[in-house]
Amino acid sequence: MRTVVQTPDAPKAIGPYSQAITFGNLVFTSGQIPLDPATGLLVGGDISDATRRVMENLRAVLAAAGCDFSHVVKTTIFLQDLADFTGMNEVYGTYFPSSPPARSTVQVAALPKAARVEIEMLAVKA
Repeated sequence: MRTVVQTPDAPKAIGPYSQAITFGNLVFTSGQIPLDPATGLLVGGDISDATRRVMENLRAVLAAAGCDFSHVVKTTIFLQDLADFTGMNEVYGTYFPSSPPARSTVQVAALPKAARVEIEMLAVKA
């Protein structure tokens, strides 16, 4: 059964998509950019601040789906500039201190709202 996941603890969708979809025990998150869920505005600061906001948004979406980062099996990271890789990676790694998921990281020409980073996840609920 396909179920829409939505939480006020993460930014509202800025288009025709859901924060996440569950299908059976799979959780597919939409990409999250560093939007503050309270204001809907991009967070200021460097790539570390942006990555932290993205990961906290994803934490909220995963929680609303009944799981957490330990359930994540795959992530895809989109960076506007691969020069931000090290700063992003340092923050990202703190959310997966052991047994990190599989991951792809790609540079893209642009992201919504001129964000520097976007991350999507695939999780499996136990």
